[in-house]
Amino acid sequence: MSPEGSIIPGKPLAILKQYWGYDSFRPLQGAVVDAVLAGQDTLALLPTGGGKSICYQVPALCMGRMCLVVSPLIALMKDQVEHLRERGINARAINSGMSWTEVENTLDSAVLGMIPFLLVSPERLASDAFLGRLPRLPLGLIAVDEAHCISQWGFDFRPSYRNIASIREHHPEVPVLALTASATPEVATDVMDQLQFRKANAIRGGFARPELVLWVSRGEDRMGRLLRILENVPGSAIIYVRDRKGTVRIAHFLQQQGIAAEAYHAGLV
Repeated sequence: MSPEGSIIPGKPLAILKQYWGYDSFRPLQGAVVDAVLAGQDTLALLPTGGGKSICYQVPALCMGRMCLVVSPLIALMKDQVEHLRERGINARAINSGMSWTEVENTLDSAVLGMIPFLLVSPERLASDAFLGRLPRLPLGLIAVDEAHCISQWGFDFRPSYRNIASIREHHPEVPVLALTASATPEVATDVMDQLQFRKANAIRGGFARPELVLWVSRGEDRMGRLLRILENVPGSAIIYVRDRKGTVRIAHFLQQQGIAAEAYHAGLV
């Protein structure tokens, strides 16, 4: 990497300690990192909160080459970039809010090896600006976040994810790490096929979370019951609803009740 990236290749545990302060990996993180560093295409099925991002960040830093991260949401990309920069690691994301000049400059910097982590949406992969520079990108790893989106059998099928396979035509030797917290066996097989895995390789973690309480409401007085649960169950809560307006409405309602709450949805920038 260039001086701007300031990344020196090293062993996984040394990198983990240097940038994250941890002495050891969580269960299965180490197995995924080892597989990626061995050059194996890998599908990592780890639960939410299981530390999937470290599975691509650590090996990429060990390689000392650029990691291209395909992510479906601007908010997710922004969060990853901020966390990496807090650790002194140069990372950039390309999103729809950037000007043409900003996009061009970012891609040119990537070609020059000045960006260890470049995050893009799957739609960006089909743009002329990206395709024109694709053969010259110094890739060491391709990470696909929310990889279930590539499967037509998944709950969140996103056709633009099919563009990812085109990267392999220019960089056939670069390993692909697909990451998801949700995939049936059928979806997992489809993901590996669509990403043109050279050999099927899925590492699946346990999804049992005894510390979590799950509540589904289909009855009347949902808001009243929600308040009672929040008052009686200690810890933080995540409330899933069907649309963006619902997240904003419920967050506002909770704020009126004196409960700290924020809405999080795909429209955030």
